Amino acid sequence: MEESKRPSLLTLCRVLRDSHTEYAIIGGLAVQIHQREARTTLDIDVAVPSRESIPKVALTAAGFRFHESFEHSENWYAADGTPVQFTDDPMLARAVAHAEEIRIEDVTLRVIRVADLLHEKLRAGSDPARRRSKRLQDLADAEALIEASPELAAELSRDERALLGSLLR
Repeated sequence: MEESKRPSLLTLCRVLRDSHTEYAIIGGLAVQIHQREARTTLDIDVAVPSRESIPKVALTAAGFRFHESFEHSENWYAADGTPVQFTDDPMLARAVAHAEEIRIEDVTLRVIRVADLLHEKLRAGSDPARRRSKRLQDLADAEALIEASPELAAELSRDERALLGSLLR
């Protein structure tokens, strides 16, 4: 895992743990956790069951500051400036409920399971509303996850296989 975000990530996860918030680390940071190959990311993406479950008072007390809000996301900054994006996308509810736990220092992180991450990356990679560069990164992440764990290919639907296959054309 990239070390530059580690202090902010650990502080964030302590706040979420202490406030009994159900969550899952998702996005590029989850890709970093699930594979050994280097993967950079600008922010920490966190899925939560609902916007109301974000512990705003506890985050503020820990040095995080609110930035802006969108339909399914709320953006914050850690004390060191690391962007943190919370999402309450209903499509991630199952992934939040089934997140796996990974221990780093004195903190247990809840991270999206690799199979759920693969499906989420493919869903994001096929979303025409996203910038092309973001979609391509999502599809590259999905391919990298399969390369690192070939057994994940068995998890793919026919449409997901076709989407990844289109990368090779």
